[in-house]
Amino acid sequence: MRAGVVVAAQPGVEDLAVRAEELGLHSFWVNDTPMVHGDPFVALSLCAKATSRIRLGIGVTSPALRSAPAAASGLASLNALAPGRIICGVGTGNTARRTLGMRPTTAARLENFTAALQDLCAGRSTEYREGDRVRGIRFLHAGAHVNTADPIEFVVAALLGPKAAAVAGRRGTGLISFGLLDPTAWHALHDTRRHAAQGAPHDPDSRADSYVVTSLHLLDEGEDPHGDAARDVTGHLVLSLLAFTADTAADTPAFAEQLGPEEREAVRRLLDRRGTTSTAPDRHTKLYPNYLGRIAPQDRDLVLPSLMNTLALVGTRDDLLARITTLEQAGVDELLVQPVIDPPTEMAQLAKLLI
Repeated sequence: MRAGVVVAAQPGVEDLAVRAEELGLHSFWVNDTPMVHGDPFVALSLCAKATSRIRLGIGVTSPALRSAPAAASGLASLNALAPGRIICGVGTGNTARRTLGMRPTTAARLENFTAALQDLCAGRSTEYREGDRVRGIRFLHAGAHVNTADPIEFVVAALLGPKAAAVAGRRGTGLISFGLLDPTAWHALHDTRRHAAQGAPHDPDSRADSYVVTSLHLLDEGEDPHGDAARDVTGHLVLSLLAFTADTAADTPAFAEQLGPEEREAVRRLLDRRGTTSTAPDRHTKLYPNYLGRIAPQDRDLVLPSLMNTLALVGTRDDLLARITTLEQAGVDELLVQPVIDPPTEMAQLAKLLI
């Protein structure tokens, strides 16, 4: 299986990209969460100039954040800096919208957005709509402002629901998912994608790879798999799930109902510690600061073993390779690790395991 990393946009991100390339990793991604992290287009521009081989991804942008013309211009500009090395993840904006106190957009709007990006980034005309007004648009740049000749890879963000996977099938894109390490769930996503792709008009040469974002901790001999070190490496994923559950409990109760009693109690404790409730209008300002960042030591007790095992890869070398092989057999092409404690060391560990 291929290996890559996902990081937050911040000063020095290009140095991490250079190190990832030196280690032989396949891709380097930056989050697009405007109220929590820096701008991915700025970050990846620096990475594009500092590297020559590694693929560069945005994971993920959304029509709820950016218009298609603006996003396409950014992507095609990156493609001019790093020809043929750009990957664009698109989604309904679950996290990015929630950090604004808003709900994500619809699958229909996601599909229209994806289609427009694919058209514009390939140099084709597309329809652009504002309200009832629709106009045909295309890039009008002259010279080397943008690159529409080299292909950009698109992937649609999907979790357990079939709608996003169906969009991927109809648009001929790949899939990306966060913390989804269940092979059965991946089989279901791929089945949905294949069914939706039947007879769908799309570029037969477009890539359709699958990516999973997780964290990885290789245990030392005799190390506790649920000790402080493992909790620190995986805690950002677990707390992101708890925060999301706390935030969506009022409008999406079915998600919280999937959790067991211990997990629901952890959600309650998180709300108490953040000084908010699941119905407070400003809860997003209390739940999402430091989202996907290193957790505080006092929050280690919230990093439940059950959620660590669900969302992250922790174990001996043989344990990890066995789980990764199962994911590969389920159709996952690339493992994306999100390092937060010591990114260079965590990237080296990933490269040693898979490359």
